[in-house]
Amino acid sequence: MRLLTLVENTSRCDLKAKHGLSLYLETEKHRLLFDLGPDGTLFENARKRGVDLAAVDTVVISHGHYDHGGALGAFLARNHTAQVYLQRGAFAPHFSKAGLLKLPIGLDPSLAQHPQVHLLDGDAEIDEELSVFTVSDTSRCHSPMNDVLLDDKGKDRFAHEQNLVIRGGETVLLTGCGHCGIVNIMHQAAPLQPKYCIGGFHLFNPALRRTAPVPLLDEIAAALAAYPETVFYTCHCTGEKALRYLVAKTPNLRALHCGDELTL
Repeated sequence: MRLLTLVENTSRCDLKAKHGLSLYLETEKHRLLFDLGPDGTLFENARKRGVDLAAVDTVVISHGHYDHGGALGAFLARNHTAQVYLQRGAFAPHFSKAGLLKLPIGLDPSLAQHPQVHLLDGDAEIDEELSVFTVSDTSRCHSPMNDVLLDDKGKDRFAHEQNLVIRGGETVLLTGCGHCGIVNIMHQAAPLQPKYCIGGFHLFNPALRRTAPVPLLDEIAAALAAYPETVFYTCHCTGEKALRYLVAKTPNLRALHCGDELTL
């Protein structure tokens, strides 16, 4: 399995960095995009790496925030065959609170009716290689960085967030932002024994430039120590400060940057 990071907040190569996430994967059965990033950065970086986005057959969008699905409309205008999977609630209104302001950060709701879009209600088997699951128990290691994120009913509970499991030679877990908490996600995924877990931990607020407190980072590091056989790659909303701290405490945790390529 090949994984190429096409959109991420940081870059150490010629690819353009952007706040968001998009991972391109080639598996035995699929050419897959997990998340699409916020804008045309996906298309620019894919061109630079010779990735033919018209050949993508499957898209999984982790949740209903623009930095993960903002490029959906532009993608569908270019690719007329890929099947796109989101939780039904992903197209509901979503907001970020900044002082007295409530800023919209959701997806274009008109795309919910697109014929290539499939709306899911919780856990789902896409095929023998791909499945998604949601997390309802978010009681462990709550990140206060979630507290400014809202839906149309109040504080966002992230029922619209899904995690992707890829079953191949090794089991790979992709988590998007991990708003439900990486510890809660791994607790639910533990029976699958993922060899790799890749995605953000949502420990940084970019608007306030604020990182989750050290006691929480210590708690997360201690919890991840229960999975010594899993290789973790984190990126995007983890934030550079939290990432450096956790990497120093967690031998099987690594950073992922825009342009990085992994063979899994």
